[in-house]
Amino acid sequence: MEMQEIAFENMDFAREVFGPGNAHLDTVAGMTGVKVESRGNEVCISGEDSLMVGMVCRYFAQIYDLVRGGHQLFERDIEQSLRIMLRDPSASLKSYYQEALFVVSPRKTVCPKTVTQREYLHSLRELDLTLGIGPAGTGKTYLAVAVGVSMFLQKKVKRLVLTRPAVEAGEKLGFLPGDLVEKVNPYLRPLYDALHDMLDYAKVQEMIAAGTIEIAPLAFMRGRTLNNAFVILDEAQNTSTEQMKMFLTRLGYGSRAVVTGDVTQIDLPSHVGSGLVQAVEVLQDVQGVAMIHFTEADVIRHPLVGRIVRAYDRHRQAAQALDAKSGAKRPGGPGRDRRAGSAREA
Repeated sequence: MEMQEIAFENMDFAREVFGPGNAHLDTVAGMTGVKVESRGNEVCISGEDSLMVGMVCRYFAQIYDLVRGGHQLFERDIEQSLRIMLRDPSASLKSYYQEALFVVSPRKTVCPKTVTQREYLHSLRELDLTLGIGPAGTGKTYLAVAVGVSMFLQKKVKRLVLTRPAVEAGEKLGFLPGDLVEKVNPYLRPLYDALHDMLDYAKVQEMIAAGTIEIAPLAFMRGRTLNNAFVILDEAQNTSTEQMKMFLTRLGYGSRAVVTGDVTQIDLPSHVGSGLVQAVEVLQDVQGVAMIHFTEADVIRHPLVGRIVRAYDRHRQAAQALDAKSGAKRPGGPGRDRRAGSAREA
């Protein structure tokens, strides 16, 4: 049995490290298999795996330094930062939570919470086309909007173009009530939420009125060339193969594009192949294109969201295995993958 102790100088900072009711210590114990106990301002770590005990001890030392440096600690920070060190025991958490800060606007600073988010943020800032693929809650859309706002404020682009397919309505836009903005707004709500988190409401409205923020349903992008723009295509799994090609070829001089989506959440009719699935295959070796794949480990919403995502993934995989064995098509299961697979044949 290996045992190590670490003492913290400041009791207030130590309590923040421990979490309410020692919740953070319980999280670390559950994720690593070691025993973690608090004794006053000390933490005692014990277990059969000496390497794991040593890593957890170093982890708490780094977390304490972050708190002492002014970092506000949340439950998700404990899970995400521990995953970083489990992947790389020599990792410096300070480099992820302090030195990796990205200033978006005078009112907003963004810090990537996971290794994948850091890679994604780097790609968004350096490459002309980035595909962010993975489950909800991983920051794909939020970080894309953050970089777009930053580039606009730095005058690196002249406008932001936000687009998203509207297949969730099950209707053509022409049959929806209201003008173009009113029709599309419900589908672009996540993009607006991110914008309002980074800019004053009045500033957002001013940019919309001036046309420097443009909302456009994907169907209305055909025939256009977008110059000096930062373009975001959200929910891209619900584009057809033809729509995806059309969108990607709208890119003009001085522009940058981001495509985000989750290939496990396709809402297209069964006979329509997903443009995102095909794009991943077609563009994987194209220079200047980055594909960043997120997993449930990158989910940064409520900790329960990550567990929900994993549960659905297990259900989907079990359904696929059952269908492969029986040869039957199962709604909500491999039918999604066959539909996505049709993009490969398109």
